[in-house]
Amino acid sequence: MACRDTHALDEGPYVEREVEMGDREIRAALERHWAASDANDFDAEHDIYCDDAVLEYPQSGERIRGRPNIQESRTVQPNKKRFSVRRIIGNGDFWITEFVLTYDGTPSYSVSIMEIRDGKVARETQYFCDPFQPGSSRAHLVELMPPS
Repeated sequence: MACRDTHALDEGPYVEREVEMGDREIRAALERHWAASDANDFDAEHDIYCDDAVLEYPQSGERIRGRPNIQESRTVQPNKKRFSVRRIIGNGDFWITEFVLTYDGTPSYSVSIMEIRDGKVARETQYFCDPFQPGSSRAHLVELMPPS
C-alpha cells in the first residue's frame, strides 16, 4: 500500500516519493470512518473507499459497486442509525471491525471485513446478526455480558 507524500523534507518540498501507509494510519482512517458513520457525515464516511470499491451484504444478496453508489445507498436509508465499535483488528491489507449498528433503537451485532488497496477500502463485506436469548442448556457455563 502506498500513498503520495508531496512534502518529503529529505528531498525538498513538493517532491513526490512513495511512502508506505502503515497499520497505525489505516487504523486511524478506520476510526474516522466509523465516527463519521455514527455522526451521519456521509462525505467523511466515504473518504475511505476506492472509487471502484465493492460492498457486499451476503445475507440480503446485495452487491454495490463504486464509491458513489455505496454512499448513495447509505444516504437514502431512512432509519435513524448509530454505530458503536467494539473492536478493530487487522494489519496490512485486511481489517475486521466488530460493531453494534442500531437502527431506530434496535441493535444488530455486525462485522465488517475490509480489504485495503493503496490505503483505501477496495472491498467490504458486512454481516448482521440480531440479538437472541441465551440458551438454558448452557446457563450454568456462561457469564452474561452487559449489552453494548
